[in-house]
Amino acid sequence: MAAEATVKPRRLPRLPLVLAASLGVAVAVTAVAVWVGGGAAVQVPGIPDAGALTAWGLPVARTVVDASAVATIGALLLVAVLLPGGRKLGPTQLGYLTWAAVGAGVWAAASVATLVLTLSDLFAQPVGEVASAAVVADFVTTDAQGRSYALMAAAAGVVATLSVGIGTAWWARLTLLIALVGLLPPAFSGHSSAAGNHDAAVTSLALHLLGVAVWVGGLVFVLVAAARRESDAATAARRFSPLAGWALIAVAASGIVNAAVRLPSVSDVVGSRYGLMVLAKAAALVVLGGIGWWHRRRTLPALDDGRRRAFVRLATGELLLMAAAMGLAVGLARTPAPGSGDTELSPTEELLGFAMPPPLGDFPWTPLFTQWHFDPLFAFGTAAAALLYLAGVRKLRARGDKWPVGRTISWLAGLAVTVLATMSGLNVYGKVLFSVHMGQHMILAMTVPILLVLGAPATLALRTLPAAPKGEPDGPREWLMKLLHSRYVRVISHPVVASVLFIGSAFVVYYTSLFETLMRSHLGHMFMLVHFLAVGLLFFWVVIGIDPGPRRPPHLGRLFVLILTMPFHSWFSISLMSSTALIGEGWWSLLDRPWVERAMDDQYDAGAIAWATGDIPVLITTIILAIQWVRSDQREARRIDRQIDRGDHNDPLAAYNAYLAGLHARDRRPANTRTPEES
Repeated sequence: MAAEATVKPRRLPRLPLVLAASLGVAVAVTAVAVWVGGGAAVQVPGIPDAGALTAWGLPVARTVVDASAVATIGALLLVAVLLPGGRKLGPTQLGYLTWAAVGAGVWAAASVATLVLTLSDLFAQPVGEVASAAVVADFVTTDAQGRSYALMAAAAGVVATLSVGIGTAWWARLTLLIALVGLLPPAFSGHSSAAGNHDAAVTSLALHLLGVAVWVGGLVFVLVAAARRESDAATAARRFSPLAGWALIAVAASGIVNAAVRLPSVSDVVGSRYGLMVLAKAAALVVLGGIGWWHRRRTLPALDDGRRRAFVRLATGELLLMAAAMGLAVGLARTPAPGSGDTELSPTEELLGFAMPPPLGDFPWTPLFTQWHFDPLFAFGTAAAALLYLAGVRKLRARGDKWPVGRTISWLAGLAVTVLATMSGLNVYGKVLFSVHMGQHMILAMTVPILLVLGAPATLALRTLPAAPKGEPDGPREWLMKLLHSRYVRVISHPVVASVLFIGSAFVVYYTSLFETLMRSHLGHMFMLVHFLAVGLLFFWVVIGIDPGPRRPPHLGRLFVLILTMPFHSWFSISLMSSTALIGEGWWSLLDRPWVERAMDDQYDAGAIAWATGDIPVLITTIILAIQWVRSDQREARRIDRQIDRGDHNDPLAAYNAYLAGLHARDRRPANTRTPEES
C-alpha cells in the first residue's frame, strides 16, 4: 500500500519541449522533403550554382517564416477572439501579446533572410555576392517576389511594434487583421502566379495559407493556455473548435484545387514525387480531421470539467503532425511539379492565366455560356454563404418559427447569378472585351445586390445565432449587432455616402489609370469585382434593404435617393459611348486579340450595355420599394387599429382623434357653459 501511495501520475509534456520539438519536426521534414523532391539539386544549365547555403537555407528560412507567422497569428487570435474579456485587455491577454511581439520579430527577421536567399536562388549566385544594400533594394523595387517578402517583413514589423503598445480589444483585432494580410503577399508572386490557370492557383494558395495559420496557430496557443492552467482555457478551446472546423474545410478545399492545377493527370498523383508528397499531405489532413473529431467528442468536455490531461496530450500529438505537414508544404514549394517545365506559356496566357478564348460571333454569343473558368474565391464563398443560410433556415423551422420562402429563393438566386458572373464566359471574356466586362460589372453591382439584400441574411443571423449568456463576453450575434449599429456603418450607410460610393467609384475606376492597374493582376481584378459587388450591396441595402441598420430613411426618402442617383449612372454610360480616348489602352494592347477589329467600337458597346442594363434594375427596385411602402403603411394601420381597440390613447393618432372629438363636443355646448380657456 505504501509503495502504491508513492506512485505519481505521469507528468504532462513540458511546453517548451513541445514547441521546440514541433519546430524541429517541421525543419527535419522540410529537409527530407527537399531532398526527396529534388528541390535542393535544381541547377540552371550554364549558370553557376547558388551554393549549399541557398539550397538548404532557403527552405529552412521559409519554414521559420511559416512557423513564426503561425505563432504570431495564433497568439493574436487567442488575445483578440478566443479569450474572454471586455474592451480593455486583461493581464492574461497582455501577457500573450508579448508572445505575439516575439513571434512577429522572428517573422520579420526570417522574411528578410528569405528575401536575400530568394535573390541568391533566382540569380544562381552565392549569398555573399548578392547580399548588398543596392542589389537587395533593386530586387525589392523591380521583382514581384522581392516586393512580396519586403511587404511581409514590413507587416511583421508593424505587428511586432503594435503588440508591445496596445491595450484594447479593438487594437488587438486590428493587429490580427494586419498579421493575416501580411501572410498573403508571397502567394500572389510565387510560382503559382506564373503558372497556367494562375488565378485559381493563387487564390486557392492564399486561402490555404489563411486556413493553416488560423488552424495551427489557434491550436498552438489553446494548447499553451491549457498547459499553463489558464482559467479561461476551456472557453478558448470551445471557441476555437468551430474555427478549426472551418479552417479544416478551407485547407482541404484549397489543397484539392491547388493539386488539380499542378498535376496534369491522375496518373501523376502516384507517378511523380510531387504527387506522392501531395498524397502524404492529404493523409496527414485526414488524420488531423479525425483528431479534431475526437477533440470535440471527448477531450473538450473533459477540459470543461477541469480535466486537461487528455486534451493536452492529444493536442501535442496533433501539433507534431501539423508541424510535419507544414514541412511537407515547404518541400512541395521547392519540388518541381510534373510537366512544369515542358510547356511554355504565351504572353497572353501569362497575363490571363488561360488561353485566348474564341471570338464571340453573332447573337446568341454561345461562348459566354460554354467558356467556364473556376474561381476558388467566388466558388467557396458562394457555397459557404448558401450552406450557412440554409442551416439558419433549418434551425428556425426546427424550433417552429417561420421564414419566408421568397427570401430563401432570393438569396440562392443572388448567389447563383454571382457564380454566373464570376465563373462563366462573362468572367473569361470580361478580361479581353470591355463590353463584356461592363456587363459583368452591371450584374455584380445592380442585379446581384437586389437579390441578396431581399434575402435579409443579417436578420436571419440575428434570429438564429445564440445570444451570449449574461456576464459572458460577446459572441457572434453581439458582434453583428455592434457592427450594424457602429459609427462606421452609420457613416457609409448614409444615403449620400452610399450613392457617392455607388456611382463615384465607377468614374474613379474607369477614368483614371486604376482600371488598367487592376486588370494587370488577378488580385487587382478580383478586388475590383468584389468592390463592385460591395458598393452595390450597400446602395440597395439603403434603398430596399430589410435587415436592420443604424439609419432607415423613410420610403419617400429612399425613392428620392434612387431618383437622384440614377441620372449620374446614365451620365456615366453616355460618357463611355461618347469618349474618344480608349479606356485601359495599355491593358488591351498587351492582349493578342485578332478578332477584335476596333477597340473603340467595343468601348461604345460597353457604354450602351451600362445604359441599357441600368434601367431594368432601377424599374424593378422602384416596384419593390412601392410594394414595401404599401405593406409598411398596412402594418402601421393594423398596429394603430389594435391600439385603438385596446383603448390605448398613448398612440399619437388615437390621441389626435380624441382631441378632435373633444373639440366637436365643446362646439355643441352653449357658450355660457364654456370655460375661459375654451372660449
